[in-house]
Amino acid sequence: MVQFVELSTKGRISFMTKLLDGKRIVVTGGTGSLGKTLVKRLLSGEHGTPSAVVVFSRDEAKQHDMRMSYLQKRVATEEITYHNFERTLQFVIGDIRDFHSVAQVLVGADIVVNAAALKQVPSSEYFPYEAVQTNIIGAENIVRAITELRLPVETVLGISTDKACKPTTAMGMTKAVQERVFLSANLRCQSTRFIAVRYGNVLASRGSVVPLFIDQIRNGGPVTITDVRMTRFLLSLEQAVDTVIDALKLADRGEILIPRVPAALITDLAKALIGEQKIKQEIIGLRPAEKLHESLISDEEATRTVSKGQYFAVLSLLPEIAQTTPSKPALSGELSSENFVMTFDQTKELLKSNGLLNLDSQKSIAQEILR
Repeated sequence: MVQFVELSTKGRISFMTKLLDGKRIVVTGGTGSLGKTLVKRLLSGEHGTPSAVVVFSRDEAKQHDMRMSYLQKRVATEEITYHNFERTLQFVIGDIRDFHSVAQVLVGADIVVNAAALKQVPSSEYFPYEAVQTNIIGAENIVRAITELRLPVETVLGISTDKACKPTTAMGMTKAVQERVFLSANLRCQSTRFIAVRYGNVLASRGSVVPLFIDQIRNGGPVTITDVRMTRFLLSLEQAVDTVIDALKLADRGEILIPRVPAALITDLAKALIGEQKIKQEIIGLRPAEKLHESLISDEEATRTVSKGQYFAVLSLLPEIAQTTPSKPALSGELSSENFVMTFDQTKELLKSNGLLNLDSQKSIAQEILR
């Protein structure tokens, strides 16, 4: 039986201080939900003081909003973050699809976290080549810049998704290829460690199911459910950032680090968010290629999966990188959301602990959707 544990940063500070002190860290897609939360953590001093944290994205309006939000952090509890922002945070306009802008921002980088992505499933289905350009060609541009310019980047970390495991959508397929682009780059760039993280729905991130439900509830419903049997893995934005930071600490070349997190019925999520309000749920049927249940690790990957503390690590399928196959894999088969569903009360408590049943938090999330 797979045990799921709470992700925590306790006990890691001394190691992370050594790891991140003096590092120039580039976060592509740094104005997205994960990017902003990661940048805030990097500036907090919790894991040491980087020499620079560079937000690389193509949306100047979001960069302006992000810069202004840090200028307002003058209260005592935000003092360290504010002063680190003044000294450390940099904004660079550029597109992950454009090799020249990628090459320019990577000069002098020690760590690259690639959070830039086209991640909307419907958009990627209607415009699959747009997903290819961002999710695949963007990743290749990072590898190409490091290779051709001989940049001494220490680590590149790719942000992946459960939809990359046994993919059925264009978005999932492009993220699966992105994993391969990065992990195979360990053979092309011997001095750089390429790793990835893979996780499920991030509770309050733009485009995920919870903000969608909140928006529908605030507009009087109905809350649309594709199938009453549907389940999804869930984690908070902070847990997603924990996974990124721990991957920098734990992952070996060519590995995909995966957090042990629970899953929930989508109907339970909707019910908990609706609460006592008289709002209906409406069953609309599965979208094309949509899965009932998501997998974080496939049957094939299970044979080369090992435990790393509170994470699973999928070893590279390339023998030149992994070198050995685990004699005793951590899993006997697929890691599917169907098998680890929380009760309704547990789902409600998860939402409550992340502030998602609070009306002010829901209002803030709804406003974020409109941006």
